[in-house]
Amino acid sequence: MKLGNYALGQWVEGTGKTADLIHAVTGEKIGEASSGGLDFAAMTDYARRVGGPAMRKLTFHQRAAMLKALAQYLMERKEQYYALSSATGATRSDSWVDIEGGIGTLFAYSSRGRREFPNETFHVEGPVEPLSKGGSFVGRHICVPLEGVAIHINAFNFPVWGMLEKMAPTLLAGMPCIVKPATSTSYLTELVFRGMVESNILPAGAIQLVCGSAGDLLDHVTEQDAVAFTGSAATGQMLKAGEAMMRHSVRFNMEADSLNCTILGPDSGPGTQEFDLFIKEVTREMTTKAGQKCTAIRRTIVPAGMEEAVVQALSARLAKTVIGDPTVEGVRMGPLATRGQVRDVGAAADRIATASELVYGNEDFAIVGADREKGAFFGPRLMVCNEPFAHSEPHDVEAFGPVNTVMAYNTLDEAVELARRGRGSLVGSLITRDTKVARDVILGVAPYHGRLLVLDRESAKESTGHGSPLPNLVHGGPGRAGGGEEMGGARGVLHYMQRAAVQGSPSMLTAITREWSRGAEETTDKVHPFRKSFDELEIGDTLVTGTRTITLDDIVKFAELSGDKFYAHMNDEEARTNGVFTGRVAHGYFVVSAAAGLFVDPELGPVLANYGMENLRFTKPVYPGDTIHVRLTVKQKTAKQPREGEIPQGVVEWDVEVRNQDDEAVAVYSILTLVRRSEQTVAA
Repeated sequence: MKLGNYALGQWVEGTGKTADLIHAVTGEKIGEASSGGLDFAAMTDYARRVGGPAMRKLTFHQRAAMLKALAQYLMERKEQYYALSSATGATRSDSWVDIEGGIGTLFAYSSRGRREFPNETFHVEGPVEPLSKGGSFVGRHICVPLEGVAIHINAFNFPVWGMLEKMAPTLLAGMPCIVKPATSTSYLTELVFRGMVESNILPAGAIQLVCGSAGDLLDHVTEQDAVAFTGSAATGQMLKAGEAMMRHSVRFNMEADSLNCTILGPDSGPGTQEFDLFIKEVTREMTTKAGQKCTAIRRTIVPAGMEEAVVQALSARLAKTVIGDPTVEGVRMGPLATRGQVRDVGAAADRIATASELVYGNEDFAIVGADREKGAFFGPRLMVCNEPFAHSEPHDVEAFGPVNTVMAYNTLDEAVELARRGRGSLVGSLITRDTKVARDVILGVAPYHGRLLVLDRESAKESTGHGSPLPNLVHGGPGRAGGGEEMGGARGVLHYMQRAAVQGSPSMLTAITREWSRGAEETTDKVHPFRKSFDELEIGDTLVTGTRTITLDDIVKFAELSGDKFYAHMNDEEARTNGVFTGRVAHGYFVVSAAAGLFVDPELGPVLANYGMENLRFTKPVYPGDTIHVRLTVKQKTAKQPREGEIPQGVVEWDVEVRNQDDEAVAVYSILTLVRRSEQTVAA
């Protein structure tokens, strides 16, 4: 089997020198990979010229729909991916994280795209910024897709998740990408990538694949491109310092392997539920993916005096871990990805051992269903460093496999210092029930970590664990961990977009952003806006209502109806003494209800339902005798894709301002309504 490269819209076999692809369990050759003959300059140009314009024509919601369709297509074919994944040394549960975790990221970003981004080709970020006293000069931030190509260079340990967790936010942002997986496990990446191409869901030029060397790919980057890298810090720094990268100030995001730690709280000793959770978590992180995770626990930090109990408990649990062919029932840990990794991990473990004592593991471990001499097997090794402040090796040397070092602390300050000696980590965890311990430790180690897990008996019920990055939280970390961030919900999308500050009049910014700003032009006519369909409504359509005078009787009746008898609404003298009001005041929620009574058209019409209320602020009190009116303006419109059997509809956001007899704002907020769309517009 010779892997294909997907370039310029077609599958191409590389020429010349090839790299052998080896089965991690059997040691047999299963294929070859080569990128020889690829024209990387042409590939980057094709992405910018063909893929970029096609992606940027689509709205966020259209891109989100593509991600969902792609995820569904891949999920239907997941079993063929599982079958090949075992060749990388992954067990079924290991593969679940890689395959379904990766596909799940597509689903997650599809949902984010529909919920958190507009049905536009660009994103408006943050509120209007007033820039002048009179309000005629304002500013806003908009985010637009970069007009280059995103180059993704991934590690060998997660050939599916590593690709999809970068691809999901990139495609949602409207940017094409070139994927360069690690060659050793690229056969699994290529199989999944073939599924994406065969689905015919993405436009031409949106994705390309390089199996084999990256060659001079990064020599062709420009100022509109972005590079995301996962792997060793040394390789990442070399790539980042490339001549073209530096000359064009190319965006570079690095997620590097790090010496992640876990800390056992002083309250969580043997016999507690937290101690048992700690032992389970450390063991899982040592053995899942054979310890070949960038988030795996490498340093185990425990209270002085508990070292022996921790070592005994970990050793007993590790001894129950069955190692061998991951396709054999009962095997819980497979081999490393390659024989080269066996040599590298062994050499790193030996370096750590110069400052530590080996307390569990050796080269003579049992293997089920496989040949030690042919496969890439490496057994768990547990060490203890008795002087962690005197030796740098446990804090500087990473054995990228099932290797862990236990070290003790006397005070929480020492625990924090040991954690910080990793000089930047992707993730750290703390197992404790003590909230003060949690606060002190987390605030102490946070500057050195990208993600922190606090685990106790309560959160353990649903916790995804120390080593599981999630699409809605950032994945990355400072210092040794690379200094970058991936995923993190909308944050990951915005990395592939350019943020621009736009200044002008409220009317001009409304026209540019298609989102009405206060102070912009308003349109009024004799037709109540609730009588207009979604398609008939225009941004800036405004209704100014009649008035209503608030009476003391209104306040009393609302108090009885709602049960809200707060003293400021019920007692004039007590209301005056609190220093905020000059007397008895109307309930804020009554003001909002009375406002709705002023602007709502009661007859059956295009408005289907109230969808929600946002950003409510009560800006001045309303007293008995005050007279209010409402200004209601169409702020934004978002068309919804109709589901089968659903009435075609869209979401209309209305800017609401309730004003008193002195024309002062007493309440400001937005309401969202579902409004019927015309069948003809939807069909078009």
